[in-house]
Amino acid sequence: MAHSSRFPLGVMRDTRAWQLQVWVSFGLAVFLCATGLAYLPGQALDRAFMVMGYVFCLSTVFVLSKAVRDTQKARLAGEAETPMWRAVVWGSFAVAMGLTLWGLLRMQVDQTYKAYLGVSWLYLVTSAFTLAKTLRDRHEADLADALLAGRQQALAERAATPSQG
Repeated sequence: MAHSSRFPLGVMRDTRAWQLQVWVSFGLAVFLCATGLAYLPGQALDRAFMVMGYVFCLSTVFVLSKAVRDTQKARLAGEAETPMWRAVVWGSFAVAMGLTLWGLLRMQVDQTYKAYLGVSWLYLVTSAFTLAKTLRDRHEADLADALLAGRQQALAERAATPSQG
């Protein structure tokens, strides 16, 4: 089925404004978390625990985002899923969030400071999910564009080659 030149095939992409907003939001979240952790009063062990917790949460966000997207893609393709991998990914995310929350709640610091750390941590997690989705969308759009360009090139080469008949 041929497509009309009025409606060319293509892939919807995020706008530059959206991409900028996502990156700025993520950068701001990292900055706020880093500032809160750098000036965290109390013991160095508390600070080290919280830094590890934030990094653990951040890494599990990206792994969970990829796993959810891969699961969706596998379902659409009719492929089998790996339930143990899903359990590991979701379990790791839950452990990361739970341990970080536990560390935050048990610290002997002012409640206002805990609130700042908690809100900046949740901001980091949510902005990381958005960043992961934006990056994956761009990657999939690049793959779709490359596939479309390859198909168009193959059609052009086929049209240019005289048919044997």
